[in-house]
Amino acid sequence: MNSTVDGLELPALERFFGEHVPEFGGKLSAELIQGGRSNLTYLLTDGRQRWVLRRPPLGELTPSAHDMDREYRVVAALSGSEVPVARAVALAGPDVLGVPFSVVEFVEGRVIRTTEELDSLSQQDITRCAYAMVDVLARLHEVEPEAAGLADFGRPEGYLSRQVRRWAGQWDRVRTRELDDIGTLHARLAEACPAESGASIVHGDYRIDNTILDSGDPAVVRAVVDWEMATLGDPLADLGLHLVYSDPAFAPVLAGAAASTSDRLPPAADLAERYARASGREPANLGFYLGLGYFKIAVIAEGIHARHVKGMTRGSGFEQVGEAVAPLVAAGLKALGGWR
Repeated sequence: MNSTVDGLELPALERFFGEHVPEFGGKLSAELIQGGRSNLTYLLTDGRQRWVLRRPPLGELTPSAHDMDREYRVVAALSGSEVPVARAVALAGPDVLGVPFSVVEFVEGRVIRTTEELDSLSQQDITRCAYAMVDVLARLHEVEPEAAGLADFGRPEGYLSRQVRRWAGQWDRVRTRELDDIGTLHARLAEACPAESGASIVHGDYRIDNTILDSGDPAVVRAVVDWEMATLGDPLADLGLHLVYSDPAFAPVLAGAAASTSDRLPPAADLAERYARASGREPANLGFYLGLGYFKIAVIAEGIHARHVKGMTRGSGFEQVGEAVAPLVAAGLKALGGWR
């Protein structure tokens, strides 16, 4: 842990903690938590207790992305629900660090980011973990937004068409090169866009390394994290994206060895069937949802690549992210051709 960390001003944070965190002991040290590819995530401690701080990345930000208030609000709203989350601690505007940030409790457990870390588990535990994650996703989609105080958290009607337009607009803002296939994918998604299958709270980035698992039992999810893309929308978009993360084409986005791409995890078809049983929701039009997931990840990967080219990323493993964009787009076009 360090007293000086890029992206943080610890004296300003200490003043903020002194005013807003009753249990704070008076002096902070921090370290960047490896693995983030969008919002920067730090572990903070005063020597007695630990917290996690999230702030937007360095450099120019795309409109509507990196919304710390939304991330904090959904975590606070889900506290005490059937969806495990970290306890919300504090939220700050840009007056403290120059950008907004949120603070939540540190949750003990293990985060499995790489295939090597996943391979330390038995095959039985890997399968149990994968199905437990799908069950948690189904429980999230069962939460009534109004009962959780999130009735105004998003507009479920027209969610899919807005997603198609939004990620096309994001591509125009972050692209570093011409890629004809992404225009083709966008056009085909727009043409094939179905009516929403339903309305629920959606995580928007649900994969194994965005969960904290119990250290003794990897089939117990202790907290779902990284809620920056959460909103109200079509629950099958969450499922489609979760399945897309199992494609090896995604691996370069997480430094080439993403745990979600391991062939030791159950096949996507088995996970879709598990979700259908757990949620009671039949995943119709899954090819569209997969195509939308690939489109979204390709644009996000291009944005990460663009920040890396400009020297605005922190941490390691960003050199290969740009290589993932074209294969992800190609996989999206293939998925739209029909779910197998």
